[in-house]
Amino acid sequence: MATPTYPGVYVEEISSGVRPITTASTSTAAFIGEAEKGPLSKATKIYNFTEFQNLFGGFISVRAYLAHAVYQFFNNGGSQCYIIRVAGDGNKTASIGLEDRASTNAKLSLTINAANPGAWGNKIEVIVSDGTHDAGNEFKLQVFYEGEAEPRETHDNLSMVPGMPNFVETATSKSKLIRVFVNQKETNATFGISKGAVSPALPLNAEIAKKRKLRININSDGDQEINLDDGIDPKETSNSGKALNLETLENVAKAIQYIVQRLTIQRNTTDQNAFKLFECSVDQGRLLLKSGMAGFTSSVVVTPAQDRATDVSALLKLGLLQSGALETLGCAVTRPVNNLTSMPRYMVGQQASSAAGVYAGSVVLGHDGIDLTDNLDFINAFKILDAINDVSLIAVPGRGSKNLVGAGMNYCATRPLSDCFFIGDMTADDDTVDEMQDFVKGISPKNSYGAVYGPWLMMSDPTGLSKDPIPVPPSGFVAGMYAKTDAQRGVWKAPAGTAAALAGATGLVKNFTDVEQGNLNVDPYHVNLIRQFPAAGRIIWGARTITADAEWKYIPVRRMAILLRVSIYNGIQWAVFEPNDAPLWSQLRLNIQSFMMSLYRRGAFQGTTPSQAFFVKCDGETTTQDDIDQGIVNILVGFAPLKPAEFVMVKISQKSGQS
Repeated sequence: MATPTYPGVYVEEISSGVRPITTASTSTAAFIGEAEKGPLSKATKIYNFTEFQNLFGGFISVRAYLAHAVYQFFNNGGSQCYIIRVAGDGNKTASIGLEDRASTNAKLSLTINAANPGAWGNKIEVIVSDGTHDAGNEFKLQVFYEGEAEPRETHDNLSMVPGMPNFVETATSKSKLIRVFVNQKETNATFGISKGAVSPALPLNAEIAKKRKLRININSDGDQEINLDDGIDPKETSNSGKALNLETLENVAKAIQYIVQRLTIQRNTTDQNAFKLFECSVDQGRLLLKSGMAGFTSSVVVTPAQDRATDVSALLKLGLLQSGALETLGCAVTRPVNNLTSMPRYMVGQQASSAAGVYAGSVVLGHDGIDLTDNLDFINAFKILDAINDVSLIAVPGRGSKNLVGAGMNYCATRPLSDCFFIGDMTADDDTVDEMQDFVKGISPKNSYGAVYGPWLMMSDPTGLSKDPIPVPPSGFVAGMYAKTDAQRGVWKAPAGTAAALAGATGLVKNFTDVEQGNLNVDPYHVNLIRQFPAAGRIIWGARTITADAEWKYIPVRRMAILLRVSIYNGIQWAVFEPNDAPLWSQLRLNIQSFMMSLYRRGAFQGTTPSQAFFVKCDGETTTQDDIDQGIVNILVGFAPLKPAEFVMVKISQKSGQS
């Protein structure tokens, strides 16, 4: 509030107390299963099936239905989901070590791994060539898959120097196919050099009479300006301590070496020997400057003096700035051998052993691991979702296990907000009433946070291996229909009925009759069947949770409660640490009532008036003085849930006595 100090009108903004509550998402699914490739022990969010294929590969063997379920999820109305890839024990990442360019004692300076474990990595192929910008120091990696003619990825102008923006490990870190690691303990790293492009014309003294300055940078220590007149060679001059006569290239080399060896390092991280052992000589008529210390970052960089207009020609006359001059880093020799001429491609993993030649080694075969017959791997994967707050549906496609279904429902119920719903599959062989009843009987624990669907559906084999349709689990179809129904009608509408026709299926493993469904729909089974009707196609014909609790036996009722819980929880975080008194209670009532009214207007509750549909109570009755002393504010929210018209009873009678 402004403090009045002068006569006049004071205007300020105050809060209305309205903090809108956003409706929580209810249709973001999480699928857990086996995939061709992709990260392990991590939940990855995707938005379409193409993205799934790029990250996790395509359809694999009949024992794994993750790809099939995700495809049908998006095909039936899903818009986003998380993928958790599970792999068996013994899974390995395909890998190959590449030798460096040292003429002798070549070592494996670079290791290329597949981006993640699995036999898929054995199909990766790599071509190494010189970099486009700096062929003497940098290199290029082209990555192919399964012998394709065009590369999937091209990583150019890569450096072996750690810390550089184009360091190969950093520059390839976002690759979808490979991970690259440099052996920084590589001992073949050499001395960085700078070499002139041409042999200077003689005599030199007249040419560089007034052009005697240049700057030099050794091992990235920083530029230091030197003057060739400071070069002294006491052993070869008649007057000790006199400047060298710069008429010969040899004397220029001696002058540069003398000066540089006596420079002071500018950084504490630079080894003084880089200067003390610095050499400058004449090699085939050209100046050759060599750092005194070998290593990945060893280098000699020559640039014009600060007064460039006056002194640049000295370097040109010495051949150090002309086109064709070389500056080679100590790491240049540690680059992997250019295999454009030595062999067609380096092949990672399984195929590398037959084509690696003398330039590769340390081959590791990629492997998917043992078959996952134990559901514990899938059950343990649930905890990966602990840190994810926007997931609301969970499925493990094709894993028709009683223990797994029970564990999935229990996980949903015991999450901090109990904010997820589990969609369970039976096995493909559970296609009779007795088998389905036995399956449900064996589920433990049972609660209202999940539902079981059957039978399996038929779809065209996406791999093309089978000419006949193949059986696939229903969970992917069902999760997509949940998402579609939520978007079109709302979570309070049961995802079932003639409007819930499933796309992408060619048939059912078995089409149950009304009488058979009657034995599966009743307590204590609550199996939600997928039926096929002539006029409607293949539709979900059930909307019950697995619980025996009559209050929560319908899927839309449980999911509506989840929606309210999550939305209100997220929407009133602002109230924490606010003064716990009537103004706060009033604000909470106002905000929650506004939210509930918005849902009521959309038809989310039973009742013809708001008071019949819901109530919100937060006052001195719900929050006593003892609660206030403990820092607690209590809010009561009640709602009249809509329940599906599961049985439509029509009574027909004759009308008689009419003329």
